[in-house]
Amino acid sequence: MRKSSLLLIALFVALIVSTGCREERKIDVAAKLNPKTMATMTTKNVATFISDSGVVQYKIVAPIWKVYDEVDTPYWSFPQGLYLQKYDRSFQVIATVAADSARFFSQEKVWRLDGHVEMTKVPKDLFQTEQLYWDQRRRILYSDSFIHIETSTHTLEGIGFESDERLTSYRIIKPQGIFPVNSQDFAAGGAPSTAPSPVASPVTAAPGAPPQSSPIIPNNSIP
Repeated sequence: MRKSSLLLIALFVALIVSTGCREERKIDVAAKLNPKTMATMTTKNVATFISDSGVVQYKIVAPIWKVYDEVDTPYWSFPQGLYLQKYDRSFQVIATVAADSARFFSQEKVWRLDGHVEMTKVPKDLFQTEQLYWDQRRRILYSDSFIHIETSTHTLEGIGFESDERLTSYRIIKPQGIFPVNSQDFAAGGAPSTAPSPVASPVTAAPGAPPQSSPIIPNNSIP
């Protein structure tokens, strides 16, 4: 009888110790789960349409889409690349954007595209840079990085870029060169002519004056 009582006491103590260890482990795991560092949603192989006022505006394609809604500045992350198509009201593709990675800051409505960023605009305009911002509220695109632009008549290069979001009126902040393109070679898919046009000499601004930049260039209207 005494041995049975001792056995029951021993089992009761072991049960209490075991339960305490399990609770401690649960507390340790919970302490490591920080909502501000974790994605609230992760989706793979994304292909989705984005609408505005009931009209489809964009299509997004990405291997991984992560949403961080609990952080101080909520954002979407596309760590393995992003491809985006922009449509007109007839649901025709008028522009495309591709990047190695991207973030969309949902409250500010600003996209940041990184890596090899490439934009195309119908019919043949091409824009290439390493980083690009797209402010949807202000309807502008801008970059502080090197920019390479190809149109049907010219290839332009420089540092810094500003444009309306339709890419119909843009400028290079610090132009480095304008190269004419042979229209026949361009139509045939050949390489652009390498004969450079004269590059504008830098202008020395008066003290206190804003920095000089290239004039706004209407799309397909380069002199």
